[in-house]
Amino acid sequence: MPPRDPQVRRIYDGDGSAAGYRVLVDRLWPRGVKKADAALDEWLKDVAPSTDLRRWYGHDPERFEQFARRYRAELEEPPGYDAVRHLRELAGTQAVTLLTATRDVEHSGAQVLSEHLAHRQH
Repeated sequence: MPPRDPQVRRIYDGDGSAAGYRVLVDRLWPRGVKKADAALDEWLKDVAPSTDLRRWYGHDPERFEQFARRYRAELEEPPGYDAVRHLRELAGTQAVTLLTATRDVEHSGAQVLSEHLAHRQH
C-alpha cells in the first residue's frame, strides 16, 4: 500500500473529520481538552518545533517562511528525525491525522510537518 499524506486538523474540531491514527503534534497540551476526551492514539512531542523556535515564531504570519525553514531543519536532526520516521511508517499502513491546537492551521508547525512528510514520501 502506498504511503498516504497525513491530514491536519484542529484538536478542538469535534466533527469526526480526524480519521485514522490520531497524533497530537504540539509540544504543549491543548488548553481545555481533557486527556480522556482527546481520543488520541499518540502524543508525539518530539516532532513538534523546539520551545525556542515556537516562542520566537509566536504564530506571527510574517515570520512563517523563516519558521518553516528552521522547523524543517529541526526535523532533519534527532529527536525530530526519529519522530518523522515513525510517522512515515504509520502513514505507510494507515491514514494519519496530525492534530494541533493552533487556530491558524495554514501557518502552523503541523502544516509544515504534513508537507514535510508528504514531500519525503513521494
